[in-house]
Amino acid sequence: MPFTTSFVPEIRFGEGVHETIAACARALGARSVLVVIDGFLAAGGLGGRLADQFDAEGVAVEFFSGFAGEPKLAAVEAATAAASGKDLVVGLGGGSALDIAKIAACVAAGADGPMHYALAAHPLPGRPLRKILVPTTAGTGSETSATTIFTGPEGKKLWIWGPETKADLVLLDPALTVTLPANLTAWCGLDAFVHAFEAATNRNAHAGAALYAHAALGLLVEALETAVKNPADREARGKVLLGACYAGIAIDNCGTAIAHTISHALAGLAPVHHGLATALGFEATLAWLVEADTPDLAAAARACGLQDAAMLPGFVADLMDRCGIVRALPAAFAAFIAEDLAREMRAPENQPMRRSTIRAVSDADIDTFAASMMALPRTL
Repeated sequence: MPFTTSFVPEIRFGEGVHETIAACARALGARSVLVVIDGFLAAGGLGGRLADQFDAEGVAVEFFSGFAGEPKLAAVEAATAAASGKDLVVGLGGGSALDIAKIAACVAAGADGPMHYALAAHPLPGRPLRKILVPTTAGTGSETSATTIFTGPEGKKLWIWGPETKADLVLLDPALTVTLPANLTAWCGLDAFVHAFEAATNRNAHAGAALYAHAALGLLVEALETAVKNPADREARGKVLLGACYAGIAIDNCGTAIAHTISHALAGLAPVHHGLATALGFEATLAWLVEADTPDLAAAARACGLQDAAMLPGFVADLMDRCGIVRALPAAFAAFIAEDLAREMRAPENQPMRRSTIRAVSDADIDTFAASMMALPRTL
């Protein structure tokens, strides 16, 4: 089957590579830079060290850390305003920092706000600010994808898509991930695993993306448990970080599927970590999914070291156990029932993922999955 593989940004991997951020910005021609950085990283001293880097390079820098949790419209708008007049935006942190940086770099190049471009309603400005992305969690793969996610004014997850959002340079430094707590390491790592798996097995799957998706699955299966249980293991951290990056390339080409329909729908009801929501949605749907028994499912199973796809549900459940994933939702979900989640799963913004799933997802399937998810305890 014919396919097209989207371009992959330049990627530099290695311990200490984050110490070259300012030099890289200057090499890209930047004279004035906005750094979008997670607040706890800035407060922990990294912001100060970065300021020194830029000072040594003679590049003006401004820091933006006015956000928490999933990206929200107000934070995206504030970052866009801060990016105005800059040459380049650095995204440093988890998926939220990267997505905010990507959106700000694009939207600041035009005259309209972020909502003008939500759900691809209008093309992005053609000449975005340049971007350097430096992930400190290994999960979203936002550093290599053309998609960004943010929460709109009605609390719904929206996306802005386009090649304009892609990085000019990606810096992968395992040293930046070692302080990530065990639960977040597990949640983010399972998010990356599901990215790779869904990209390799959905209706849009093709050989060009499978190259990255299967490599990601192998790296994550090999190293995630070690990274969770032995956070100082830089080799394991590096493999998980690279796996998440490769998974990002895979979803950039092929997208996701039913587990992400569920995770995005959950986020439409109440705050929940995206990686946890995705892992729970994946486990709840995997036995149903593998009944499709496609060659792509079999190939993904082999990439995980399994003989056939029928082994996947048990394997994934065991991996989640070994990584300490608690099957529960935050207490805020006590206010909702299965019908609420099913309604969110049917929302227009979640239909692309539903349609890409290799099995047709009926309304009855949605009701079944929603009931399974909302039967989870609310104890987090």
